[in-house]
Amino acid sequence: MTSISHHHVRCRLTRNTRLPKLHFFLATCFALGFASPADLFGQNAAAPTSPPTVSSPQPVSGELDSRGIRGSLIISGGGNPAPIIKQQFIALAGDSEANLVIIPTASITADDPDKDHRLTWQDANASSISVLHTRDRKTANDPKFVEPLKSATAVWLSGGSQSRLADAYVGTQVETELHALLARGGVIGGTSAGAAIMSRDMIARGKQTPEMGTGFGFLPYAIIDQHFLARNRQARSLKAVKEHPGRFGLGIDEGTALEVTGRRMRVLGKSTVTITLGPSAFRDASTTAAPANTVIDLTSLRRAAIARAGPQFPATRTSTPQVDHGALLIIGGGGVTDDMIASFVESAGGEDAHLVVLPTAIDDRAARQSGIPSFLESQRVKSITVLPQRWRDEVNGPTFQAALKKATGIWFGGGRQWRFVDAYENTKAIELFNKVLERGGIIAGSSAGASIQAEYMVRGDPLGNQVVMAEGYERGLGFLKGVAIDQHLTQRGRLDDLRSVVKRFPQLLGIGLDETTGILVKNSTAQVLGKNAVFFLDPAADKESRLEEGQIYDLKTREVVKPEKD
Repeated sequence: MTSISHHHVRCRLTRNTRLPKLHFFLATCFALGFASPADLFGQNAAAPTSPPTVSSPQPVSGELDSRGIRGSLIISGGGNPAPIIKQQFIALAGDSEANLVIIPTASITADDPDKDHRLTWQDANASSISVLHTRDRKTANDPKFVEPLKSATAVWLSGGSQSRLADAYVGTQVETELHALLARGGVIGGTSAGAAIMSRDMIARGKQTPEMGTGFGFLPYAIIDQHFLARNRQARSLKAVKEHPGRFGLGIDEGTALEVTGRRMRVLGKSTVTITLGPSAFRDASTTAAPANTVIDLTSLRRAAIARAGPQFPATRTSTPQVDHGALLIIGGGGVTDDMIASFVESAGGEDAHLVVLPTAIDDRAARQSGIPSFLESQRVKSITVLPQRWRDEVNGPTFQAALKKATGIWFGGGRQWRFVDAYENTKAIELFNKVLERGGIIAGSSAGASIQAEYMVRGDPLGNQVVMAEGYERGLGFLKGVAIDQHLTQRGRLDDLRSVVKRFPQLLGIGLDETTGILVKNSTAQVLGKNAVFFLDPAADKESRLEEGQIYDLKTREVVKPEKD
């Protein structure tokens, strides 16, 4: 065994010397093109030499990468990890090609020269296992000391005291290399203290009242607590998120772990992970216990925490639903009629129209392979451009911008409306969409392309379309203020769902669209087009109106102004 010093313990079990191949899925995540670790996490190349012992809450930003984290995390709540936790960690590390580094610094036994911290993982069949430890921050900034991290595919942070880890490594080259490991598709796992330090706002100690410190920030917007149910830490977690608006709590019980890859989180083990959202002016605090195999969407959770830190949405008093310039065509899915196509093209300028199609509501690969919709192929217009771009640099880039600047009509395609939010929110696209209306053009869409046009967006849960009011994904693009729009209404039995929305938010007008049916909105009037019906739910007057083709509803007065079909 290599000689051991107080500052640096590096022991190696080597099976072969080849650099391991990255796990395919993680390499795919890396290929998506995230920013550098410094850009994403704000790490400084010149690391400070003194530890940040007091937590300063990180700024809350409405902008976040919807793809989630890079690489993977295995966040274990302490106790004896269930076999599935260890198995999944090693699988993500590359199985037999894994280069594993163990950091035992949280443990008081890390300084014991007779303690072999590799033994817990000796049955992992990894390519190599190294131990990295120091309590000296100068050493933690030494390029030779951090060298094992540069070729690692996995790092395991052992349990003990998270403050020992923070004091030794936060703000040093060790932290920089750990973020770099995630950036290239690796995995970081940790148990107990090694779990708590994965959030930037870190619970350092305290039984009921948390004393905060600064952790590594592998999982931004989270505050992680461990031994959660076993040590009755529910109140501690709630207090932590109350004091840090824009954060969500993750309470991980013993024998349990949370696997995080990209935006997908999955509960592993024998107990639960408790999700805590702090109270806001318009919502009570919430806790949800997720049992084993539960899948959680990280981006939704982040967005929910950010929304709770912001102003009430929807506002108690919303704007009158109307379109001051141009027109909206809002269709309930299931196909389009000739009248709808004609209205869209005519409102866009007829033969002089420049149309833009946005297929972004479907998955990325399908969107980038999609072409001009068949119902538009035969239209005689100046141009039709399909824009599948969905990542921030693409949407803010010259190709996307140029097409929208000359567009006279935009078509939002079907799929899942939350993808539109991920693609366009907080980008230049929003302003350019609205400029099309200001120029007298038209914005149209079907199914997901209908719901996204509302101020309040229904069915935004990325994990499925059954959740009608999905916290974190409630804000649409707002071309039509003061409304919530649902589609496939009668065909999928969604009328009661829409009723529940306007009951919860009586300041909204509910609009329910049947398939192959839509409304053409100009100023405050909505004319029904298509084969079936449109429902207008006015909770203020406790009135529901069902309209068919040719009928007109005034969105401002909330009255049927043309009650009979032609």
